[in-house]
Amino acid sequence: MKQYNNFLNIPPEYSAFEKSKAVVIPFEYEASTTYGSGTKRGPEAIISASSQVELFDEELEKEAYKEAGVCTIPELKYKTGHDFYLPLADKTAEILALKKFPVILGGEHTITFGGIMGAKEKYKNFSVLHFDAHADLRDTYEDNKFSHACVMRRVSELKEVKNLVQVGIRNISNEKKEGSEFDFYKKNSDKIKIFWARDKEKWDMENILQGLKKDVYLTFDVDVFDPSIMPSTGTPEPGGLYWNEVLKILKQVFLKKNIIAADIVELCPIKDFSAPDFMIAKLIYKIIGYKFLLGKEKHV
Repeated sequence: MKQYNNFLNIPPEYSAFEKSKAVVIPFEYEASTTYGSGTKRGPEAIISASSQVELFDEELEKEAYKEAGVCTIPELKYKTGHDFYLPLADKTAEILALKKFPVILGGEHTITFGGIMGAKEKYKNFSVLHFDAHADLRDTYEDNKFSHACVMRRVSELKEVKNLVQVGIRNISNEKKEGSEFDFYKKNSDKIKIFWARDKEKWDMENILQGLKKDVYLTFDVDVFDPSIMPSTGTPEPGGLYWNEVLKILKQVFLKKNIIAADIVELCPIKDFSAPDFMIAKLIYKIIGYKFLLGKEKHV
C-alpha cells in the first residue's frame, strides 16, 4: 500500500486542500496534563491508525472521503504561554471562512479554546456540545487558568457561546479554592446543561437537541468512553459511554443541527496497543461521514 502520510492515507485527488470539504488539523499541544501524559502524541497516533480504517461506511453505504474530500494539513506550531492557542484560532477561522469543516486533533483539552476562538470569528450565536467524563469547569487548577481542567469555564465566558451541553459527565469538583465546578454549574444552570453518565439509560434525545442552538461546535474528550474500551487517556473514569451509545447521539445531532467544527482530544497512546487509536480514527471518519452524508448536506 502506498503511503500518503495523511488522515485515512488517501491519494491527492481526494486529499488536496482546494478540493476538500473537511480539513484535519493536527495540534499536539500538551502543557497541563496531570495524572497521565502523552496527549501530544495523539495526532500522530490517530493519523497512523487511520490508514487501517475501512473507507466504505457500512451504515452510510458510501465512502465519505470520496464525497467530501479530506485534507490533512501539517502540524501547527505554537508558542508556550497563554497565547498558545492563537495559531489554532487563526487556522480554524481561515478554514471556516473558506466554507470548509475543521476537524482538530489534540493534544490536551485546552486546545478547544483555540478552536472556539477561531469559530467565533464567523459564528456569533452558537452552542458547544461537550462529550467528556469531566466537567472541566474549574476557574483555576494548580494556579493555571488555562489548565485542561478549566477549558469549559473559559469557553463558557465567551459571549458568542450561548450555552454548553455536557454529555457523559461523571466527575465534578467542589473545591472552593479553585472555584467550585459544582457551584458554578448550579449558578449557571440556565446556560450549562449536564447529562450525567449515571443517567444514560434515561436520557431523552430531544432534551439534548433542545439544549443546542442551530450552530454547534463539537468537542470530544476520548475519556467520555468507558475505560474498558478507552484505556488510552490521562484521566480515565469508570462508568463511561460505549461506541454505539455515542454514535446514536452524534447521528441525531448531525441530522438536526449544523456542526460548524469538531475537535477530538486527550488520546494518550499506549505503546504496542493500537486498538484505542484505531477506534478514535474511526470515530473521526464517522464524524466526517455524518457531517456530509446524513440527510441533506449542511454547509459550514
